[in-house]
Amino acid sequence: MQNRRLLAFYGDDFTGSTDAMEALDSFGLRTILFLEPPTEELLERFSDAQCIGVAGTARAKNNEEMEKELTPVYKKFKEINPYFVHYKVCSTFDSAPEVGSIGYAADLARRYFESGSYPLLVAAPALGRYTVFGNHFANFHGSIYRLDKHPVMSKHPVTPMDEANLAVHLQKQTKQSIGTINMVDMERDPAEFTDGAEDIVLYDAAEEKEMSWFADKVWQDRSETTTQFLIGSSGIEYALGNKWKRDNIVEGKAKERQPRDIDQMLVVSGSVSEVTKRQLEHAEESGFHMEQLPYELFTEENVPESYLNRIIELLDSKKKVILYTAKGTEDKAIKATRDHLTQAGISDIGIHIGQQLGRWTKYIMERAPLKRVVISGGDTSGFVTSQLGIYGLEVLQGIAPGAPLCRAYSEDERFDDLEIALKSGQLGGEGFFENVFLAKKTY
Repeated sequence: MQNRRLLAFYGDDFTGSTDAMEALDSFGLRTILFLEPPTEELLERFSDAQCIGVAGTARAKNNEEMEKELTPVYKKFKEINPYFVHYKVCSTFDSAPEVGSIGYAADLARRYFESGSYPLLVAAPALGRYTVFGNHFANFHGSIYRLDKHPVMSKHPVTPMDEANLAVHLQKQTKQSIGTINMVDMERDPAEFTDGAEDIVLYDAAEEKEMSWFADKVWQDRSETTTQFLIGSSGIEYALGNKWKRDNIVEGKAKERQPRDIDQMLVVSGSVSEVTKRQLEHAEESGFHMEQLPYELFTEENVPESYLNRIIELLDSKKKVILYTAKGTEDKAIKATRDHLTQAGISDIGIHIGQQLGRWTKYIMERAPLKRVVISGGDTSGFVTSQLGIYGLEVLQGIAPGAPLCRAYSEDERFDDLEIALKSGQLGGEGFFENVFLAKKTY
């Protein structure tokens, strides 16, 4: 058992992948998140990691694109042969038959993990996500909503969650049979429970007792020779990590190092969410210098050196600097930027902005003595990390659920051992940016 990794996961979006890594780390399990399937050399370099992950972007892709991305990941995970392989999805299960199809991901998995049922757990009570008799609920600003009534997810422009019953929603994406294990079923001892012959089995969970029941069930059913494929949110990492720690199945590993003391930090924000807007406002009150990027810069082919050199000077004088594209969905800069890029003949606006932010961040980082940076926005996070040549991440310190401060691994000496926090637009409390700046000092 010591020579076999416990779990390998693929996250279908970038910041959601750090959520799964953070959950495992919270139980003392050394976890390395790779940004593409790891080579044998990298696996050997991190041979003591009990869990590994690969961050992906399948949630935003069609089925053809998903197959290209997932095939090498599944193939590598089958070679590694951990006890569990987890296809990690968002805890609001946003997906559709044509975009980010969880059902299609499960169908592809059958090519590599052929036999047995696939347990499905979407609930994560620690994150305010609950499944009751198959119906899913989510916390939003302190109130619990059934998924099809959720103020945000029910109206999602790409993958609207207009069905709260997860089995019904998933059945639109796959021909595999779907069963359920509900809270009444969980009153029985998991050792005496047989879950039937369905291809995918959805588990309820609203409290820790159901999470523990799930973990007990899948652990007792594990194989010593083959891998069990799992589908679900980071609730799976919370459930299994808690069991492994509680039952002393594995020993936790001490971190190689803690966050440094710093006096400078850069934040690059490409998120326009209302959550990020409040975070930006709080940061300004906390003494951050705010710099809204001029939309005209986004059409420049060359790096705007004079502008970015001024930002480097601001880092020296102001210490805490935020570069942002917009404050919330009502910011007039959003339309101005879109119109400007459209007139320039640029169609993939989100991708173009992300790539520019990545190039500019790299320019600043190569010339400023920064040791810590924050990237806000799921897509922005992916573009920036790719520009910095980062191949892996490891949690240094939890800041907010799903958005830890991480240690970066890169073949580029400048960016290797960089401290970086990546957050999607919806994550983190109002004081997130200041809390990252104060990491180690007060946390």
